[in-house]
Amino acid sequence: MQHNFSTHFLSLAFVFLWATGFLGARYAMPNAEPFSFLSIRFAATLIILGLIALFMKVKWPIGSALYYSLLMGVFLHTLYLGAVFWAVKNGLPVGIVGILVGLQPILTAIFATQMLGDRISNIQIFGLIIGLIGVGLVLFPNISEAIGFEVFLNALIVIGGIIMFSLGTILQKKFGDNETLIGSVWVQYFGALLVSLPLALLFETFSFNWNGELIFALVWLTLVLSIGAMFLLMLMIKAGEATKVASYFYLVPSVTAITAYILFGETLNIIQIIGMFITSIGVALATIYANSKNKNI
Repeated sequence: MQHNFSTHFLSLAFVFLWATGFLGARYAMPNAEPFSFLSIRFAATLIILGLIALFMKVKWPIGSALYYSLLMGVFLHTLYLGAVFWAVKNGLPVGIVGILVGLQPILTAIFATQMLGDRISNIQIFGLIIGLIGVGLVLFPNISEAIGFEVFLNALIVIGGIIMFSLGTILQKKFGDNETLIGSVWVQYFGALLVSLPLALLFETFSFNWNGELIFALVWLTLVLSIGAMFLLMLMIKAGEATKVASYFYLVPSVTAITAYILFGETLNIIQIIGMFITSIGVALATIYANSKNKNI
């Protein structure tokens, strides 16, 4: 009982924190370039986590765990975030990005069956489909009707990033180790910086419009997302099935919409509210099988 409560608490806390990432990107992208901003964010995260690791004298991943941590960092951070930030910077509507990110739970479920041997029940499959429909309703009012080649190309880039993120979560589930969690996350961000920094130097000007919005976005995304939310995600992946964990991503657009309504006065119509309700049902269905299975162990 206590374990299930703590797991749900971690999951809901993660959803709230992860949802704020879209709001942080809203402040950051007009004032910086995608990989340049991510490189600064990763470097700041490395400094903070490095100090924490030295103070706590943490264990560091070695051997194959070290290489997998580097690879996970490239998948989870550079390629996924880089794809999303780059596409938004180049004009892909955030509503379309949200719909595409809604594919992540389904892709993770597919990879989990192939790479981890997870069994997905019909209830979970139905829940994933229902959740995707709910996400579509939540984001429907914000989706642009103009679909052209540039939008299609940017959408493909985002889908590629989502595939990388799904693979990264599978690798974390298969090779992650709670005993070296802080050290592993530090190595992940080091691997992410090894890729993002050359991309920024080669293809971007590395220029920033330093103002209050950009500084706030950098601080928030570094402390709350790169450190807080990512540690919660690592703990969730280690404690639960990959498909179950991924299903919580369906709640992110709803939380983002509610937060934007509170902070920025963005409207919520009846279609979005219905979509939130349907999304919640989908997440519940997608987690029922895993919870019932855990009770039987």
